[in-house]
Amino acid sequence: IKGSQKQGKPLRAYTDFYAKAFFEDIQKLNVEPATVYPRATDHIPEMVQLIKTLLDKGFAYKGEDGSIYFAISKYPDYGKLSHIHVGELKAGARVSQDEYAKEEAQDFALWKAWTPEDGDVYWETELGKGRPGWHIECSAMSMKYLGETFDIHCGGVDNMFPHHENEIAQSQAATGKPFVHYW
Repeated sequence: IKGSQKQGKPLRAYTDFYAKAFFEDIQKLNVEPATVYPRATDHIPEMVQLIKTLLDKGFAYKGEDGSIYFAISKYPDYGKLSHIHVGELKAGARVSQDEYAKEEAQDFALWKAWTPEDGDVYWETELGKGRPGWHIECSAMSMKYLGETFDIHCGGVDNMFPHHENEIAQSQAATGKPFVHYW
C-alpha cells in the first residue's frame, strides 16, 4: 500500500508490475504454469466468510478499532510447525504493541479496519470497511482451489513463523481438519 501511494498508482497497477516480472521469470526458467494464479484482491468474499466462521467459533474477536484478530490463546496447537511456544514470544518484537488495538500482543490480524493512511485501499464488507490480513488471504485461496486439506504446502523457511503458523491455526480452527499434510 505504501509503495503504491509513494508512486501515486492504484494498488492493482502497482502490483501488476511485479506480477508481470514473476511471469516473465518463470517463463525464462521453463517452469510449467500452474492451473490457476489467484489474486488476493479477487477473493475478498471467501476471506470474509472464513473470518465470519472464526468469529462464530470463538477463535477471533473484534478489536476496539474495528479490526478483527485471531486469538492465538484459543488455539492450543499454535507453534507446532516452527516449535515456537506462545509463552516465550516477546511482546513488540515484530510489531509495535500500540500499532493495533488487540487483546494480546501475539494475536494476528484477520481484517484490518480502514484508516486514512490506507487511502483508497479498502473493501466495504459486512465486517466493516477495511482489508484482509496477510495470512487469511492464503488460507481462503488455498481452500477454494485445493480444498480444506491438501498434501503439500511450499514456502520459504522465513515464512514458517509467523505466516505458516498463522495459516495452520486459522485454517484448522475454521474447519476442524488438518490443513496440510507436508510442509
